[in-house]
Amino acid sequence: MKRYLLPEQGNFYKANLHCHTNLSDGALSPEEVKKLYKEKGYSVVAYTDHDILIPHPELADEKFLPLNAFEMEINEPAEKDFSQIKCCHLCFIALEPDNVVQPCWHRTKYRFGNADQYKHLVKFDETESDYEREYTADGINDLIRRCRKKGFFVTYNHPTWSQENYREYSSYIGMNAMEICNFGCMTEGYEDYNPRVYDDMLRAGKRIYCIAADDNHNRGEYGTRKFDSFGGFTMIKADRLDYRTITGALEAGNFYASQGPEIHALWMKNGKLYIECGPAEKIQFTSGIRRNSVVWAEPGESVTEAVFDVKPEDVYIRVTVTDHAGRHADTRAYFTDELFSAD
Repeated sequence: MKRYLLPEQGNFYKANLHCHTNLSDGALSPEEVKKLYKEKGYSVVAYTDHDILIPHPELADEKFLPLNAFEMEINEPAEKDFSQIKCCHLCFIALEPDNVVQPCWHRTKYRFGNADQYKHLVKFDETESDYEREYTADGINDLIRRCRKKGFFVTYNHPTWSQENYREYSSYIGMNAMEICNFGCMTEGYEDYNPRVYDDMLRAGKRIYCIAADDNHNRGEYGTRKFDSFGGFTMIKADRLDYRTITGALEAGNFYASQGPEIHALWMKNGKLYIECGPAEKIQFTSGIRRNSVVWAEPGESVTEAVFDVKPEDVYIRVTVTDHAGRHADTRAYFTDELFSAD
């Protein structure tokens, strides 16, 4: 029986799920961000300004969907320069279009960039007006738990830039996804394409998705390598472009992460995994044990499909497509106990 891991029906919608504007520390207005991304074929942008949940329903049209969102940073307490401390950054995307109340805030602390000028536009949860952020596993897990309970999709961001290692990120519980690619950090010289971190989390038992995002601030000159837009995106497969359909697809994991390559189809049949994609140099199969595989293109040619054996003992499987420019597209992990029980 053929089982599609990316839905057979629907459309792919290109999304940037981590974005900053001049409402916090970005250079462009929300309207300018919409224009910029829409011209590049994006249908979805989550406006994740620091510490302020400001919805932008006025930007929605039949071809563009703004998501209600915000980012929070939890910093290591230390009497050191900021460049020397560890931190954890999380984005929170509201699952419902009318969820516009910001949880876990503090009436006097944690203002970031220009955010203090715009806090009058934020509807704060008055029951959590003195929420203290703690850079501990318990403190971060409490924040994740509270925001999940309040109806937010939670992503863990740029572990390399954050200077976090296995000891920290393996202790975090309850996020929906992690950034396997943060393009903005990559433009600044950080190795924030992080498949190893994703595998670390999966092998530690976390059943989470992976996304790619820009984390754009748009301070660099347009068209240069310092311009931090259009290098990390999430392709969401859904029936239509409306708020709850798109966030429902996020909840279900109906998407893949990309720096450029396209994945057209992904399915299982009779214990084998099939993938069809755009022209690639290689297609790599990764499992939760020491049993990986790769299909290479012949010199001067491209590969556009592959088939891999899947075994119950693999624990999980995922696929990476790498194009001739070295850019990656990554599926999320699929756990074999779910794949084989469904058969």
